[in-house]
Amino acid sequence: MNLFGIAYKSIRQRGLASSLTALSVALGVMLMVAVLVIYGIVDRVFSQQSIGYDLIVGPKGSGLDLVLSTVYRIRPPIENLPYKYYLKLKEHPLVEEAVPFALGDVTEQGAFPIVGTVSRYFQLPYVPGETFQIRTDGHGFRNSFDAIIGSRVAGENGWTVGSQFTLVHSGSEHVHDEKFSVVGVLRQTGTPNDKTVFVHLNGFYRVAGHDKPLKEAIESWREFNAGDVDEEEIAQVLAAADKQKRDEKQENDGHHHHVTPDLQKEVTAVLLIMKSQVAAPLFAGRLKSRYQAQAVNPISEMRSLMEGIVGNVQIMLLVLTSLIIVVSGVGIFVSIYNSMADRKREIAVMRALGAQRTTVFSIILTESVLLCLGGGVLGLLLGHGLVFAAAPVVAEKSGLLINPVAFEPLELVLFPALILLASLVGFVPGMTAYRTDVAKTLSG
Repeated sequence: MNLFGIAYKSIRQRGLASSLTALSVALGVMLMVAVLVIYGIVDRVFSQQSIGYDLIVGPKGSGLDLVLSTVYRIRPPIENLPYKYYLKLKEHPLVEEAVPFALGDVTEQGAFPIVGTVSRYFQLPYVPGETFQIRTDGHGFRNSFDAIIGSRVAGENGWTVGSQFTLVHSGSEHVHDEKFSVVGVLRQTGTPNDKTVFVHLNGFYRVAGHDKPLKEAIESWREFNAGDVDEEEIAQVLAAADKQKRDEKQENDGHHHHVTPDLQKEVTAVLLIMKSQVAAPLFAGRLKSRYQAQAVNPISEMRSLMEGIVGNVQIMLLVLTSLIIVVSGVGIFVSIYNSMADRKREIAVMRALGAQRTTVFSIILTESVLLCLGGGVLGLLLGHGLVFAAAPVVAEKSGLLINPVAFEPLELVLFPALILLASLVGFVPGMTAYRTDVAKTLSG
């Protein structure tokens, strides 16, 4: 019988004690694997691979809240910006692309977030090097009440091209009368876009209550520009608004809606792609001094979150799980060491039959290694099983899409570390076996 066979037989003879010590190792490894995998997933989600834009412009306030609401749609919007400011941003010499976002509603079925935007959003990369694929006979929006839905929305609600739905104002039970029609379904992207419903920005403004009262809009525009507005332009807007009220027209979708003046429109945020990397910090700096708005780098905001809060939590959890594994190693040491008193005669017989001291020492070390590695393999499977089971729950509660079969390269370090731990805890029992006095033990 070879070395491993003898060690395995010895472990089986102490089945209950061996199983419990291996299980304690497995639980420690399970927790460590779960921490590594979930942190790795969260780190990738909240990293540069999750957004293809240089800056997000929104109302002044928390930059982190702006990113979480606009990009990840897991926080309510801060406030709104004037639509006319978005039009200015489109013409800014440092800006390559400007895409508006209007948030605040959810679907009546499933409570998925609604984003009012423009067709250009689907023609730009949603992450660096990746563009949207839409299952439809067209591309982007055609009519005001068109909608394009994410893959998860389609799957959970059972919607397809031609399905109709209504909106609910977020935080209330008020259901809007207007109905939107699905004209496209996004292929899965692994981003928050999968759980989002995108509607035509024009249609978003035509939903009752989405236009700001004209007088309030004028005051808001003045305040936003710190009083630096063209009063003649304001007068023209008022005149145009009166004319638009008189000229309400019938749209080709069969609904009768008034056309909302630009001054009464608002956007929640504007996604910007700058003409150069240098332009982004330059633009953000200039914005602080004039308008009631901010431009944040989404990557910087999320990196601060990951390093300042999530990273510290990960370190704490890894330290705790490491201590659990070390305690499990101590358990293996105690189990093997306590068994040495009962095994002295067995070891002496082996020595008398010709086994070398090093062979006996190696058997004890092999037992320790087998217990650690067996617990490690079980812990690895349990850890990934835990992530697999938690993935849909996390997605439902937080909106984060977790790959249930994700693997972290750092997991490969676990097994060399377990072998080192097994060697350390098996050394003293091994030396006890190595120093066994054959004559004294057999004559006793």
